[in-house]
Amino acid sequence: MTLYHFKAVTRDGETIEEERESPNEMALMMKLQEEGLLPIKIQVAGTGLSSLLRLGRRGNKISHKQVTLFTRELLTLLEAGLPLDRALTVLLELTAEEADFNAMIGKILDKIKGGAQLSDALEAQGPIFTRFYLNLIRAGEAGGALEVVLDRLSQYLDSSKELKDTVSTAMIYPIILVIMALGSLLLMLTFVVPQFTEMFDSAGKELPLPTQIVVGSADAIRSYWWAAIPIFVGVSSWVRYQKSDPIRRLIWDGWMLKLPLFGDLMLKFQVASFSRTLGTLLSNGVPLLAALSIVKDTLENRLVAQKLELAVSSLKEGGGLTAPLMEAKIFPSLAMQMIKLGEESAQLPEMLDRVATTYDKEIKISIQRLLALLEPILIVGLGLMIGGIIISILMAILSVNDLAF
Repeated sequence: MTLYHFKAVTRDGETIEEERESPNEMALMMKLQEEGLLPIKIQVAGTGLSSLLRLGRRGNKISHKQVTLFTRELLTLLEAGLPLDRALTVLLELTAEEADFNAMIGKILDKIKGGAQLSDALEAQGPIFTRFYLNLIRAGEAGGALEVVLDRLSQYLDSSKELKDTVSTAMIYPIILVIMALGSLLLMLTFVVPQFTEMFDSAGKELPLPTQIVVGSADAIRSYWWAAIPIFVGVSSWVRYQKSDPIRRLIWDGWMLKLPLFGDLMLKFQVASFSRTLGTLLSNGVPLLAALSIVKDTLENRLVAQKLELAVSSLKEGGGLTAPLMEAKIFPSLAMQMIKLGEESAQLPEMLDRVATTYDKEIKISIQRLLALLEPILIVGLGLMIGGIIISILMAILSVNDLAF
């Protein structure tokens, strides 16, 4: 018997962590499910850090794109009438050139042939498949609607990726502008300005203050450029430290939501993610309390996730979803009114889907507006900085030649 440490969610939406002996991981997983628990994580007790590092590396080998491809192709094969094991065998043949992806499918197929459910086989792959994904698969298996669930998962993954791609694509031009601005400044300060420094030194006259600042900046960059590396490492380490501590993470996430322009965009991302995930879970038969517990762990902003605890507590006491969310004052009023309408009309899943669609459009509009504002600011800022350097050099040249302005 091996001692395992596990984390699971009860039917009431509570998260528990315990240690229990079991012959193997699969036997413990089946035992927990018989007790009405939803396993989140199971690992051998006493191997926490090494196990987490191993799972992290393992999970990173399979990309979001491959998970989406696996979902879509498995759906296609099942709709064609193939049994699950045969569909996985076909997928195994199709992915022969992708070693990690192929190995994962092979492990899933082995567990299916051994009599395991698809959800259990997927969960055994570590953090590759999220709690959201696994619980939808479980709901589909319980209701005999695995194909319907895979279809919803495929749509969900496509929508999430489309939204992220929209943001990534929109940010390419501003990032290029920033890189060009920094590159131009470094070029001016490290190569152009030093060409005039000898002439200024030989003149023996005090340079104008703007020129002194530019020359001093150029000398500092040429002499201490190496300091940028430890500064970057230090800042990155500080940010990771802030995000690793739960209390500091809450403060950090709260501050991010208050940022001008960007804060509102981040909140809309959280609203869209919350609505789409909760709506998909509810549409596939997952109880509201369990669905909220799952959604809470999928949100990136921990402050928003903490506010959802109010809704979880309200549901446990027999209350509704809308009142505690309104009390938390975290979601925009439009989203709250739509959720309230869905709850009152017993059409909450459908209304949550509408909220997600509405805020997807809001996000795209906000990004377009943000870019329309950022682009001229970056261009004008770059022009002012380069123009300032050129003017400071001209002022010094005129001063050296005793010309009056």
